[in-house]
Amino acid sequence: MLTLPTRIIHVLRHFEEAFSERVWEWAKVLLIGAILAPGERTVAAILRVMGCSDEKQFQNYHRVLNRAIWSSRELSRRLLVLLVCLFVAGNEPVILGR
Repeated sequence: MLTLPTRIIHVLRHFEEAFSERVWEWAKVLLIGAILAPGERTVAAILRVMGCSDEKQFQNYHRVLNRAIWSSRELSRRLLVLLVCLFVAGNEPVILGR
């Protein structure tokens, strides 16, 4: 895995516990690749942009999305908490509209 800037690693750490240790390594590549990939965010495009297009175990990246056990709700909850902490000052209320 490429060395990432400390600030990105700090942000990604919030999501790490939602995955098993083994799945996290593949999920991290998919997440970073999805941010960097232009156009469609397919697994193939993500692996290309990450320099892993010749990966012999490419099916493991597909398995992260369709077989690995992880909760999209838990990940979205973590993202919401992270965004609220980032954009809402200290003791200010969070007002959600419909």
